Amino acid sequence: MQQKTTPDATGSRRPRWRAVLLWSLVALAALVVVVLVARWLRTLPAIEEFIAAYPGTSALPEGAPVGIPAWLAWQHFLNAFFLVLLVKTGLVLRAKQRPKVFWRRDNTRGIRTKGAPRRIGIDLWLHLWVDALWMLNGVLYVVLLFATGAWMRIVPTSWDIVPNAISAGIQYASLDWPVHDGWATYNGLQLLSYFATVFIAAPLAFVTGLRLSSVWPQQASGLNRAFPERLARAVHYPVMLYFLVFTAVHVTLVLATGILRNLDHMYLARDTETWLGLVVFALSVVVMVAAWVLARPALLKRIAARSGQTWG
Repeated sequence: MQQKTTPDATGSRRPRWRAVLLWSLVALAALVVVVLVARWLRTLPAIEEFIAAYPGTSALPEGAPVGIPAWLAWQHFLNAFFLVLLVKTGLVLRAKQRPKVFWRRDNTRGIRTKGAPRRIGIDLWLHLWVDALWMLNGVLYVVLLFATGAWMRIVPTSWDIVPNAISAGIQYASLDWPVHDGWATYNGLQLLSYFATVFIAAPLAFVTGLRLSSVWPQQASGLNRAFPERLARAVHYPVMLYFLVFTAVHVTLVLATGILRNLDHMYLARDTETWLGLVVFALSVVVMVAAWVLARPALLKRIAARSGQTWG
């Protein structure tokens, strides 16, 4: 079996696993340097005075809700579930391999158009469907966020969030975690990262993905000039990488800063410290892994055939 390769700077090709190993070592070395620098900074009196003045958490506006509502708990799982499938199909699409199965919408039922439906690969079909469900879930999340006042937990409302976020970042990097209570409020770094994910990264992922999809109006020349495909492609992949990095850091900190209590917050919506939240989290991981494994052309073909013609 031929080993997959990737080009290097000289134009030759080397095994892909070597490139992955190289970047992993670079990332590990960079992480070690960040930790050492942060720990050195913590020895400076000025930095310690700064952390004392800005411990990492800003006060919430008056009337802000306390706690994690139940709807946020199941929203958390659905967002993670859809994101896993989006990443899987996104990586397959980026590889630009010829699809094993194709699908074409049945123009005699459901949504009807004047033009003939376009043929797309089964992975793109799944990507579009999951993206639609993810955005529907996201819209519901934002509506509930503002309807319940929970937006105040992830939207900056004062400028002291900036020095508090810097302080929290230094404390995290030095491996001396900032004191926090996620049930009551998030620290500055958490708040800014959640805000960026919900209100910047997610809309960018949707808009650029829509531009690259088959549902985009290709005949709209003015719109296409204003938003060229090249720009959408240049933004879409880095946004996916952002979600991967955010998820990796988020999960690591959840597990390292009080795993039982954090998982009870996230999956049980209650301020307790039991093993049940960990059990629910483990089950959710099993479901996501199963979805990753089962999302194969043979099964997808059967599902997609209910809404159109499939072959391959």
